[in-house]
Amino acid sequence: MEMHELGPAYGATTKRKRIGRGIGSGLGKTAGKGHKGQKARTGGSIRRGFEGGQTPLYRRLPKRGFKNHFATEYATINVSDLERYEAGTTINIELLMKDGIIRKEYDGLKVLGSGELTKKLTVEAKKFSASATKKIEAAGGKIEVK
Repeated sequence: MEMHELGPAYGATTKRKRIGRGIGSGLGKTAGKGHKGQKARTGGSIRRGFEGGQTPLYRRLPKRGFKNHFATEYATINVSDLERYEAGTTINIELLMKDGIIRKEYDGLKVLGSGELTKKLTVEAKKFSASATKKIEAAGGKIEVK
């Protein structure tokens, strides 16, 4: 086989559908839209979830739950995530975002106590779990509530 003999795989390319170009094309007159009806009209697209005027499913189903828009949401990390930093480093939300450990700031940073810490670090956050506080201080580090 030569380079000039190569071509696309069978079925990978199809001819463009030329509609409304005479009866002999097979797609003349109604241009493949059939006779009358909503889909045959100009702009006859039906929005998602539309059920022909019947009350749609998303309105028939009962609404459940509650979302408190005033709740504080924290960006959380574990003590094990701090192990990558060198001893003596001050860890804050800006450093963690720069390193890609957290993506968004939310309402502040909360440090949770999963994992182990062996280095002496200064950690600045809005909240600390009791176990995280214990582990950071046991490693000789310091916590600063901001």
